[in-house]
Amino acid sequence: MRKVLIITYYWPPAGGVPVQRWVKMAKYFRDFGWEPVIYTVTDGEYPVLDETLAAGLPANIEVIRRPIREPYTLYKKLLGFKKGEKINAGFLHEKKKQGLMQQFAVWIRGNFFIPDARKFWIQPSIRFLTKYLESHPVEAIISTGPPHSMYLIANGVKQKTGLPWIADFRDPWTNIDYYQDLHLSAWADKQHHTLEKKVLTAATKVVTVSWDWAKDFNAINNGNTEVITNGFDADDFPQEIIPLFDGFVLNHIGMINKARNPEILWEAIKELCDENVSFHKDLQIRFTGKYDYSVAEYLEKYQLTSKVFFAGQITHQEATKAMMQSTVLLLLLNDTQDIMGRIPAKLFEYLAAKRPVLAIGNLQGDAAKIIHETGAGLVADFKDKQAIKNAVSTIYKQFKSGELKSDTAGIAHYSRQNITKKYAELLSRITTKQ
Repeated sequence: MRKVLIITYYWPPAGGVPVQRWVKMAKYFRDFGWEPVIYTVTDGEYPVLDETLAAGLPANIEVIRRPIREPYTLYKKLLGFKKGEKINAGFLHEKKKQGLMQQFAVWIRGNFFIPDARKFWIQPSIRFLTKYLESHPVEAIISTGPPHSMYLIANGVKQKTGLPWIADFRDPWTNIDYYQDLHLSAWADKQHHTLEKKVLTAATKVVTVSWDWAKDFNAINNGNTEVITNGFDADDFPQEIIPLFDGFVLNHIGMINKARNPEILWEAIKELCDENVSFHKDLQIRFTGKYDYSVAEYLEKYQLTSKVFFAGQITHQEATKAMMQSTVLLLLLNDTQDIMGRIPAKLFEYLAAKRPVLAIGNLQGDAAKIIHETGAGLVADFKDKQAIKNAVSTIYKQFKSGELKSDTAGIAHYSRQNITKKYAELLSRITTKQ
């Protein structure tokens, strides 16, 4: 087996979307001639825990864990967190709006911890890995982020060893949806752009998960970016028939922050409830995962609270089952600067669940492209209330007539095996050139 070093902050027991891309890649790399060596942290500050994600990994996979010094103890004190309380990702606020102290803490985070709060792990990791690789050689390095500090570790190791390096971007850097929420000074903004360009031009190859984001990166690194999307693992989905939830169930799986909470959708659903007694009787809206306080506010505003069930945070294994039990799977996209390339990783699992998808987003975006390509469901623009009503009504009529289904025959190329095969082929190309 040829060995590849994977530098990642998120690894089980961490849960959520950031973990799954590389847990699944590590699961299947051996099938294509590559042995993954994982470099990660000891006791990271993870917003979600899910031990079940490690279940499919090879039993003897090498995982190197090293201590990390993170400034979250002080951060939590500033925000009044209780002992053991987690910091949510993506500017999700479960309980209340940001107070002045919270805004100040975010400003500190954005302007003094560049590129992120894991910056203190960069130099110790470069020193450790440079020494480690002298006696434990690998043929290539992959770093995945956010957090962006992982790229700076990989760049430092590349400079010391000359190994080829792939910078894997699960999200953009300066174009990420919450970048403006960091309240950056002009100096801090310049630092982020400088580091981003340094990484994009120093990496042997840059990989990202959508075509639009690749276009943005290619403008910086002269076309040295490839697209390898996320995917689904068929092993995560039971083969037996799973009974559906009772009623007409719209289910959103995963975190929903304020930017991903479309008021226009709840307004459209309220109008449909007023117009159609049967629809109102059958409707249930489920949220599976953490949700922003604004979600509850909008649901109360549009008198939908009685139609809502909050399932809370569950394991990935439980989440895939809930997908298969749902009448319709909601895909809510951010109306932000990175929208064209925003493909939530759960979309691929929605495809594998074989339940119809209702997406609220940009009609020309990459997520819409996949939904149309696979015949997985309907997409309505997040500014067009009538289009949203029409889409929900169409799906509901199909539900009542027993004709509701999802045509996802062409999804095999999004399987985790095929995604990993593409990555293995890329590794072979960049190592052959050395």
